[in-house]
Amino acid sequence: MGGDYGPSVVVPSAVHVLKEKSELSVILVGDTDRIQNELASIKNAPHARIEIQHASQVVEMDDLPSQALRNKKDSSMRVAINLVKEGKAQACISAGNTGALMATARFVLKTIAGVDRPAIIASLPTIKGHTHMLDMGANVDSSAENLFEFAVMGSILTSAVDNVENPKVGVLNIGEEEIKGNERVKEAARLLANSDLNYVGFVEGDDIYKGSADVVVCDGFVGNVSLKTTEGVAQLIAHFVKQEFKKNLFTKLAALIAMPVLSSLKKKIDPRRYNGASFVGLQGIVIKSHGNADNLSFAYAIREAMVEVQMNVPQRIKNQLESMLSARQAS
Repeated sequence: MGGDYGPSVVVPSAVHVLKEKSELSVILVGDTDRIQNELASIKNAPHARIEIQHASQVVEMDDLPSQALRNKKDSSMRVAINLVKEGKAQACISAGNTGALMATARFVLKTIAGVDRPAIIASLPTIKGHTHMLDMGANVDSSAENLFEFAVMGSILTSAVDNVENPKVGVLNIGEEEIKGNERVKEAARLLANSDLNYVGFVEGDDIYKGSADVVVCDGFVGNVSLKTTEGVAQLIAHFVKQEFKKNLFTKLAALIAMPVLSSLKKKIDPRRYNGASFVGLQGIVIKSHGNADNLSFAYAIREAMVEVQMNVPQRIKNQLESMLSARQAS
């Protein structure tokens, strides 16, 4: 029920992916009447693989996380996360209030042993394909140990969903030199250099899009600013390209000729195709969609959840952390 559009986007997106993926079934959580009305408007919906779970409350986008936890125990968000906790669902996907979703998920599902703070990880386009970056906003202030945990979790998720055997991990910094950055970043680099991870050193902002690392680690403040900047730049480029091609008859003709190239470019940098940020470090899978997600982008969030379920990402993170903790204790 959350996000800018609620069931008008979530329901058709779910039906689209259901038709695409025969192994998928979904539980649509929220106001039953509104959900049924949306389903009634869609032709050939696979109703046998759709269940509706009623929830009487909605977490609004401006609700404080503490208020959502305390006062909205029958919200669509809380009920959906409860279904994961109870084993009735394998993942929760929401376009709702990010802070409330993280607080509720952490309260209900709990963190994996050895994880101090869960993080938000998202995919960003690069020259070589894409990279995974975390934290994207869950933790504004992060210690060196937190950054190290993020690196471990990001490496495991990337290995699982992208089938990369030994992902390259970089720490986002204001320079590549060891003397650059604050003490937290420097200490995180020392921890990573002494670990079994494939640590490649500091990376700068432009390195994110060069594909210098498969995993880019930073605190939530820097990560969220980077994400929003990326989306803004993509929109700026699209705006200027449209303006230039609309200038006169000749530029309009040029646009027709260039249309295949422009369409390909749009697909590669379209933020909607990278929708679906994962809350890593929890004992369950929770995927956060953009609040303004349309049908295309919400479908990508559903597909991301499916991959993480199939690859059993939380268990992989748990196993790796236990192995690293045992190795530390032995040494």
